[in-house]
Amino acid sequence: MKKILVTGAAGFIGAHLVQRLTAAGAEVVGVDNMTDYYDPQLKKDRLVQLAAGERFRHIHLNIADRAAMEKLFQDHRFEAVVNLAAQPGVRYSLINPHSYVDTNIVGFVNLLEGCRYSGVKHFVYASSSSVYGANTKHPYSVHDNVDHPVSLYAASKKSNELMAHTYSHLFGLPTTGLRFFTVYGPWGRPDMAPVLFARAILAGEPISVFNDGNMERDFTYIDDIVEGVVRVIGKIPEPNPEWSGDDPDPASSYCPYRLYNIGNNQKEKLLHFIEILEEHLGKKAVKNFLPMQPGDVPVTYANVDELIRDFNYKPATSLEEGVRRFVVWYRDYYR
Repeated sequence: MKKILVTGAAGFIGAHLVQRLTAAGAEVVGVDNMTDYYDPQLKKDRLVQLAAGERFRHIHLNIADRAAMEKLFQDHRFEAVVNLAAQPGVRYSLINPHSYVDTNIVGFVNLLEGCRYSGVKHFVYASSSSVYGANTKHPYSVHDNVDHPVSLYAASKKSNELMAHTYSHLFGLPTTGLRFFTVYGPWGRPDMAPVLFARAILAGEPISVFNDGNMERDFTYIDDIVEGVVRVIGKIPEPNPEWSGDDPDPASSYCPYRLYNIGNNQKEKLLHFIEILEEHLGKKAVKNFLPMQPGDVPVTYANVDELIRDFNYKPATSLEEGVRRFVVWYRDYYR
C-alpha cells in the first residue's frame, strides 16, 4: 500500500505506526483533532518526531466532522485506511459518554462512507480487548460471542465491528478489526497505568491498585502492536468459504471481513508489573488497594492463534524488556 490514511496519527499507537510506515516507504496522511482529553503537548511532541520525515503530512481534523471528512477523501486517493482515532478510556466513558458516540460511532461511519465512495482497498481499524466484557472463558478468542460489554467504550468498539461488517456485506469493502490488549511503551498516554504509576512512584505518592491487586493483564509492547498492524494492512481479507449462518463464526464472514486479537498471549499480575517498574525506577511504590472500578474486568488474556495462522506472527517482547524501554523513555521525556 503506497498511500495510507492514519487517523489518530498524533496518538500513542498512531504516531508509532506512522513512523514505521514512512520508514518502509509509504506516503502517509495523518489526521488528528488534538483533543485535550490529556495534555496536547504530548501529541505535539509526537508530531515533532514525525515531521522530520518527508513522506508524512498531518491534517488537523475531527473525524466526526462529516463535511471535512468528505473533503479529505475527495482530495486524496488512499489505498488503505487505518483508524486509530477514538475516545479512549473505560472509566472516562462513565463521565462523558457523548464523546464516545461522537468520535467512536459518528466518526467511524464517516470513515466507512469515505472508504465506500473512494475505492479504498482495505479498511483496518482498532477494536479493543474491552469488547469481551463479561466473558470469563480465557484466553479470549475472536471466535467467542462478545454481546455483553460492561462499559460504553467497549460497546462503541463492538459497534465498530458490526458497522464494518455491514459495509463489507453491502459494498464489498474489505475490513479488518484488531482487538488490542493493554498496549504500553514509550510515548504512552498519561492516563494509562505505566505513566500514572511512574510519576507517582518517583514523587513518593501512593498509586491506586484496583481489585485489591488481583488484576491480570495481557501487557503488549507498542512495537509488537505496530508490527501486527503493518502485517495486517498488506493482507486484504477474503470471504471465508466455510462460513455458515447455521453456526456463525464471529471472527470471519461470507464477505471480506476479519477480526484478530493482538496481545502478548500471556497474562501477568498487575502487582508483578509494578514490581518490574519499581526495579527499573529504583524506588518502591506506596500502594493504595481499592475495589474494582465500574466498567473494568479482572483479567484480559489474548488467544492469538489466528494471528499466527494468517500472518506467521506473535508478539514476543517480554514484560521486563518492555518496561525497561518505557522507563528509559519516561526518564528522558519527563526529565
